[in-house]
Amino acid sequence: MRPLRILTWHIHGSYLYYLVQSSLEFYLPVKPGKPPGYGGRLSGFPWPDNVHDVPAEEVRHQEFDCILFQSQQNYLKDQYEILSESQRQLPRIYLEHDPPRSHPTDTRHVVDDRNILLVQVTAFNDLMWDSGSTPTCVIEHGVIVPEDVRYTGELEKGLVVVNGLYTRGRRLGADVFTRVRDRIPLDLVGMGSEKMGGSGEIQHDRLSAFESRYRFFFNPIRYTSLGLAVCEAMAIGMPIVALATTEMVTVVENGVTGYVDTNVNRLIERMQELLDRPDEAHRLSANARRYAQERFNIQRFARDWNEAFALVTGIRAGEQESKGAEETSQIPNPKSQIPNPLSSFPAGGNS
Repeated sequence: MRPLRILTWHIHGSYLYYLVQSSLEFYLPVKPGKPPGYGGRLSGFPWPDNVHDVPAEEVRHQEFDCILFQSQQNYLKDQYEILSESQRQLPRIYLEHDPPRSHPTDTRHVVDDRNILLVQVTAFNDLMWDSGSTPTCVIEHGVIVPEDVRYTGELEKGLVVVNGLYTRGRRLGADVFTRVRDRIPLDLVGMGSEKMGGSGEIQHDRLSAFESRYRFFFNPIRYTSLGLAVCEAMAIGMPIVALATTEMVTVVENGVTGYVDTNVNRLIERMQELLDRPDEAHRLSANARRYAQERFNIQRFARDWNEAFALVTGIRAGEQESKGAEETSQIPNPKSQIPNPLSSFPAGGNS
């Protein structure tokens, strides 16, 4: 039996790179000039052979098993522009990357359809969205870091990795970053970081080696989804210091893998301790790496996604195995997390 064929859009490069670490076939629509969502196999990632660019105008002539939406534009606009009517009746999944913006608890999700599976990337996001009658599940992040990169921490400063911090402002913690930097040596990287004295974007395949020398990773973000950059930093053994908000409170254990707090002054004190005591930083490092290997395991991530695709399509093929996956999932698979409405989920398309 051939692998499932999934159509999706390029929305978040790092997430997409991890998503395609399976033997399923992924097809990405592309347009001239690479407008948002239509960049395809953009540079900066070693895309595997199961990822294919398809001219947007040719998509309606292709055969797929499932449509994976990743943004409101995909769902409200793109599908009607590039998919055929029959393709719009295929099994569908909406991957929601973020928590609600307009109101933290009373925002209704754009998808309100019992025939679509809504996948959330954190339990916090799932808790906060009003998903109506739409069935949901949580698939936590999975990451890959170079096997030869390990935390060394010899640089007596912290690192912040945030894209667009200057333009995204308070929600991403621009003011928190500035406040902390006045007292603790911090470097900033990410797209547009030059506007705040940062070093610009570091390509994904170089980031782990670049950040491994910093004493700790600081996450100043008030309100967003759990960043893949945090998971990747933990995976190489970086101690994490962060605001105790959103899903972060379940990821970092104080005095074990790093420190979280809503009091910025206390976080500054912890950062100074890590600068003064590299031995303590290395103790946290070992714990952080071990924890990340368990929780953000790429094999578990791939299996959870395979389970979700199998659920909506009704197809469970032997090809749906993550590359090199051997161990058992450390996190319950999405089917076990899906609430009761999915017990009658119409696998294979609309009912």
